Amino acid sequence: MASRHISSLLRPVTHQVSRLSKPGTIQPLSTTASQLANGPNPKIMLEDESAFGFIRHNTRPPKPRKVGVTEIRGPYYSAMGKRYLKDVLETMGHHVDGLKFAGGSFSLFPEDRLRELIDLAHEYGVYVSTGGWIEHILTQSSPSTAIPRYLTLCKALNFDVIEISSGFLSLPPDDWLRLIDLVHSHSMIAKPEIGIQFGAGGDTSAEELQALSGGTSDPGKIVNLGKRFIEEGGVERIMVESEGITENVKTWRTEVVQAVLAGLPKEKVMFEAADPKVFNWYVREFGADVNLFCGPLADCPAELLAGGDLGMGDTFGKVVTFR
Repeated sequence: MASRHISSLLRPVTHQVSRLSKPGTIQPLSTTASQLANGPNPKIMLEDESAFGFIRHNTRPPKPRKVGVTEIRGPYYSAMGKRYLKDVLETMGHHVDGLKFAGGSFSLFPEDRLRELIDLAHEYGVYVSTGGWIEHILTQSSPSTAIPRYLTLCKALNFDVIEISSGFLSLPPDDWLRLIDLVHSHSMIAKPEIGIQFGAGGDTSAEELQALSGGTSDPGKIVNLGKRFIEEGGVERIMVESEGITENVKTWRTEVVQAVLAGLPKEKVMFEAADPKVFNWYVREFGADVNLFCGPLADCPAELLAGGDLGMGDTFGKVVTFR
């Protein structure tokens, strides 16, 4: 077991990064089909004709999904251990596509306990994301050394997705693309997080964000960035930050969401919707196939809402599909 530990894997490495890296060689944003076939994925009763399958519901595609993807938050505002996560996945694993650590929370774990969580997620066909801690690594005195070392560690720990955020930083588009290529060269998936609000993240208050002069970008900027990430970087999915759109604002900027979906393929976009009311709005407006990141699954009745079986007054029994 000792050979698995990250301390034995820390050695200087160099990577030849090419803008011509083939995104098709990168595994999809879920575990592989062979892992899913061997993992514990029992049929849910709502899709079992001998149980509740006779009741109308919206069936989601099997994992790995391209649409209707639900990513949940892991440890951040509260602790999460193996027993808690196992309870969630044993009961609701069918509905969970991804698990995201936030704010570098995984760095606070003992290595063996972190590996337990990542391995458990993989058993249920759930990909694991680092969240956007790379934004902190970019501020180190020598990011050209720190970033490859960070990626080597994340790969050794079996992370699947490296989220690339810059809510507190100003990063040129070409540098975003270099980071995307570097992540792909480490055989992980790059998932850029973009948004209109500078200073987003870290629970910055609405008053602080409003005090920033010119702190909100034009929606066209993130659409253009998203196009470059997809076309030049070969990214599979982009996260859209909620701050400035539905979080820490007096009025929701719904026109930003419309602009993003008008300019980027729906299956290539995931919206942050940690507030249940926001999650409800996205499903109501864009249907069961919208890709969403939410808080802990207990705060996010994702499948019941997207399935048309539950919801708030404006969505209860009103979310339908025609397949």
